[in-house]
Amino acid sequence: MSTDIIKQEIEIISAEIKTSIKQLITGFAQACSYKLFSHKVYLVIPEQSDPEELARIDSLCYLYGIGLVLFNCTDPATPNYQIKHRAQRSTPDIFYINKYINMKKDFFNDLLA
Repeated sequence: MSTDIIKQEIEIISAEIKTSIKQLITGFAQACSYKLFSHKVYLVIPEQSDPEELARIDSLCYLYGIGLVLFNCTDPATPNYQIKHRAQRSTPDIFYINKYINMKKDFFNDLLA
């Protein structure tokens, strides 16, 4: 409520989802950029990815505190999501939070109403 003295803290969680195994590095780069305005970031990619590429992405996500989720991209009815590791909480830049909220004002006004 607006009269509450202590209000719940807002936590922004973002996810970059790639359905193509050819977009893993692009997805990782996009997920990194989300850290500018998010407290937690996840990268969601197909489990059918090349094992060597998957290991590289896994290590990068771990180093940068980005959560990694794998899914079965061959069967949309049962994606079987698996959390490889959870995102680490970080402090986003308030400038970018406000910039992106202002860009999507209508969406956020409905969301926060």
